Amino acid sequence: MNINEHKEEFNKVLDFMKQDIAGLRTGRASTIMVEDVSVEAYGSRQPLKAVASISVSDAKTLVIEPWDKSLLQAVEKGIRESNLGLNPVNDGRIIRLCLPELTVERRAELVKVLHTKLENARISVRQVREEVRDKIAEAEEAGSVGEDEKFRMQEDLDKMVKDYNEQIKTIGEKKESEINTV
Repeated sequence: MNINEHKEEFNKVLDFMKQDIAGLRTGRASTIMVEDVSVEAYGSRQPLKAVASISVSDAKTLVIEPWDKSLLQAVEKGIRESNLGLNPVNDGRIIRLCLPELTVERRAELVKVLHTKLENARISVRQVREEVRDKIAEAEEAGSVGEDEKFRMQEDLDKMVKDYNEQIKTIGEKKESEINTV
């Protein structure tokens, strides 16, 4: 049994966290902010990116152009219901989203949300660690790993977990500084 076989599971946690926090608003417009907004289209809920093209026209403006113009109202409604704090402007052809300046209170809320997401990532890393520890214990009980080897593997695992937690912390600090940059 090799500890490095489980790196992929840790990497999946990191990738999910990066995707999750990418949607948190910073001072600039980003298509990621609205890609996954749920829109009622063709009798089912779909992500916005499945029914429209989303582009950034300038640092504070997003432009959403539904492929089917009959969905304009549904897209507008989906954005309003998404609690993103954005006010869509529908001109009959496209929807513009002008991002207001972030207030100090809103920045503090975003930082709290960020910290929650970072903690969820740390919890996921701990869960993967516990699964790997259980596999190490099973291998020892089965006799395929000696006691010294078990302790060495657990030590390697702890180092790996520490590295991933450091990466989570670094990514979180970078995102927090982006949110707090005026």
